[in-house]
Amino acid sequence: MKTPTSTYRLQIRPGFTLGDAAELTGYLKSLGVDWVYVSPILTAEEGSQHGYDVTDPSSVDPARGGAEGLAALSDAARKDGLGLLLDIVPNHMGVASPPQNAWWWSLLKEGRSSRYAEAFDVDWDAAGGRIRIPVLGSADDLDALELVDGELHYYGHRFPLAEGSHSPGDSPREVHDRQHYELVDWRRADSELNYRRFFAVNTLAGVRVEVPWVFEESHAEILRWFREGLADGLRIDHPDGLADPAGYLARLKEATGGAYVLVEKILEPGESLPESFTCEGTTGYDALADVDRLFTDPDGEAGLDALDARLRGEPADYQAMIHGTKRRVTDGILHSEILRLARLLPEEVVPGELVPGEGGTPRDAVADALSEIIAAFPVYRTYLPHGRRVLEEAVESAARSRPELEGVLRRLLPLLLDPEKELGRRFQQTSGMVMAKGVEDTAFFRYTRLGTLTEVGSDPTEFAVPPAEFHHRMARRQSALPLSMTTLTTHDTKRSEDTRARISVITEDVPGWEAFLGRMQELAPIPDGPFAALLWQGIAGAWPAERERLRGFALKAAREAGNSTSWTEQDEAFEAQVTAAVDSVFDVPEAAVALADFVAGLEPYGWSNSLSAKLVQLTMPGVPDVYQGTEFRDGSLTDPDNRRPVDFRARAAALEALDGGGRPASFTDESAKLLVVSRALRLRRDRPGLFGGYRPLSVSGAGEGHLIAFDRGGDGGAVTLATRLPKRLERDGGWRDTMVELPADCTDELTGAAYPAGPADVGQLLSRYPVALLVPAG
Repeated sequence: MKTPTSTYRLQIRPGFTLGDAAELTGYLKSLGVDWVYVSPILTAEEGSQHGYDVTDPSSVDPARGGAEGLAALSDAARKDGLGLLLDIVPNHMGVASPPQNAWWWSLLKEGRSSRYAEAFDVDWDAAGGRIRIPVLGSADDLDALELVDGELHYYGHRFPLAEGSHSPGDSPREVHDRQHYELVDWRRADSELNYRRFFAVNTLAGVRVEVPWVFEESHAEILRWFREGLADGLRIDHPDGLADPAGYLARLKEATGGAYVLVEKILEPGESLPESFTCEGTTGYDALADVDRLFTDPDGEAGLDALDARLRGEPADYQAMIHGTKRRVTDGILHSEILRLARLLPEEVVPGELVPGEGGTPRDAVADALSEIIAAFPVYRTYLPHGRRVLEEAVESAARSRPELEGVLRRLLPLLLDPEKELGRRFQQTSGMVMAKGVEDTAFFRYTRLGTLTEVGSDPTEFAVPPAEFHHRMARRQSALPLSMTTLTTHDTKRSEDTRARISVITEDVPGWEAFLGRMQELAPIPDGPFAALLWQGIAGAWPAERERLRGFALKAAREAGNSTSWTEQDEAFEAQVTAAVDSVFDVPEAAVALADFVAGLEPYGWSNSLSAKLVQLTMPGVPDVYQGTEFRDGSLTDPDNRRPVDFRARAAALEALDGGGRPASFTDESAKLLVVSRALRLRRDRPGLFGGYRPLSVSGAGEGHLIAFDRGGDGGAVTLATRLPKRLERDGGWRDTMVELPADCTDELTGAAYPAGPADVGQLLSRYPVALLVPAG
């Protein structure tokens, strides 16, 4: 199996095609990249900027360069000695525009008799043999339907007509009532939708790739890439949505001839990949969480907790919070999925004695119990029998918190533990949806004491990771997942690596942060204190940034949090205050000065964190990924902000200058990060033997807690030295007598300085930059 030493992620879109990517391979080779890694390229909804809404799995999207563009990228990569990793989406398809998706069009036109009825995950019996499509503005909008050229139109939406369902003189409403689909008010999707979706996105319909012919047809084009030598590996989007992830991965591995495969699996702390997964690892969110927490000061936790409690009026209870946000999801936007599970319970075990509240039914009690179990889940899902104890403990927890449901919970457990039955299988697909929407997309915007901590795959109650624990985790990673990806920024991160690196400095000066937040609340008050903390951390981390970028971030974050406004019930007055707060840093001189002064106080330490975190990520066990453009400092926020165009010419010119002998005068220069990235990537590609093990190095002296130091050869490989908690280090007097034991005579790849084996003065080693990448002499 061919495997990468590193990857570089490119977002392919109509404005940056596969052909454009082909023109970058020379630069990427010079940067030190081993494989190019691209976002989904199959034909997607017209105008899609991300490609995760595939409408035609049989073709490469012409808007993204088409088959010719893929061939050009593959040829260019091969010429420059690069591999190619492609992102695919087996769980769902885009159905926003039915005419663009032949599978969906057939389903709507022919109903259960369509060949593609088996491909989509529809509960036909729940709606009288029809599929509900939630597109109407209101139920009365059926009167707005029109018959046009043998189709049913609703404003910009087009739908097919079943054979023989239209006679001259029929009204559009009468024709609609004869179709295999029912157009309904979009608000009914929460509780009445009868097809599986990606999370709560009605326009992304679940696909049943567990059906052999569905796998074959949906993967025919993907497998062509391997037969013709165009691709080397795959990244699998959202495997947790599949009915049988392990079975899918085994089949994919065989069909690709054993290609390198990564899964977008979010591992909660302490969770491991199932042994049944035939893949090389994850896409790296777990690594991101470990690296970030090296650079948060544990001494700042109490102060941030106290400030957060004052902003809320009480201490935050994270477990209670996520239980509430998950129940908000199971009782709201994903209630239709919970009700579908409840419908699967056999009649003989429906608890007739449990009727919750006036107008309730026994199946309401089942839905309530299922929701409680999911709300108690500490992970995204089980893969039975893997995770059996997790499910049992979740049921026990639900029974403790809701003793009145103990009877139905007891009856549910054996059914949920059987993955051969539809209820057990579908429950596993559903729990991950709730975790994603309730935690990632809601609680992470509510639990705001420190923005560094609320990224996908992390537990925000884990505040910091000391060096000893980090070393333990890295040794385990080297042993168990040496080919798993590591990353610091993705197209899904809520804040880029550099934004988080600057925010982390707050932990070293909580009083300074509290004073700044108080000042901004005076100048531009927001009547939601925890959200104000999230907003001003994000702005300070990303600054400088354009007004519209910050407005977009602020409104999205506020609506995702759902405390003071939401996507479906927008509070115009609150949102006006949020927008005014953003505008204040552009329009109110006092606010602009306060922000500039606060950022200036974070800036040098944020740069130190950025370089240190990057070097650690690039040289730690695993396959490091660099997200597009982040070889320069990148102050991005949540999507779509993190998918902006990248100025590759500027980066290529800066790299050429470095290769010509230039060196950044200061570690705060733009090119300092490029120096770190290029030298680390080149070393990993050109001398992989230096990265075959992992051993922490001995550090002693007054500043020993501020240095992360490890040898990747185990004994005589590449050595990484990186500064942590730089502001406190400076406050305490610097490195002073701190020494590190070097395993061999070595040279710093960043400065060219040479050092002998044995005890070395850390102050001297890091006199120019806060990091060093040492290579054994000879």
